[in-house]
Amino acid sequence: MTDTPRRKKLIETGIPLKKINEESAREKSLRHGLPSTLHLYWARRPLATTRSILFAQLVDDPSAHPDRFPTAEAQDAERSRLHQLMERLARWENVTDAELYREANRLITESCGGGLRYWTRSRAAAPFHWRRNGWAWRLMPLI
Repeated sequence: MTDTPRRKKLIETGIPLKKINEESAREKSLRHGLPSTLHLYWARRPLATTRSILFAQLVDDPSAHPDRFPTAEAQDAERSRLHQLMERLARWENVTDAELYREANRLITESCGGGLRYWTRSRAAAPFHWRRNGWAWRLMPLI
């Protein structure tokens, strides 16, 4: 175990639930282009909720970085920017917005210190380790 203190995540301070719930309800009523139209399962989990909640679990709250956001006003401004990003992630129309996902990926990578990318890459290459195949690691695209 490391001795580094645990940083507070965005989901612990609050998320824009009203907007996420509205987008989830709207997504459930869409009947074009969604995999949910194949079979109406009784307990579908809308993707809007999933994207927003996963983002909030992985990104640090601005109060976890007092060096970058020293005042409460700066923390609130950054928190509202992150909430707007979560609202954009929740909208079905933004599924193809590459710039939005690039920004979300950058924030997640900063919060995880780059360790998440290495961990997922090592887990994806794990099935090939029994062969002692070094090429499996080199040929695998960076996640």
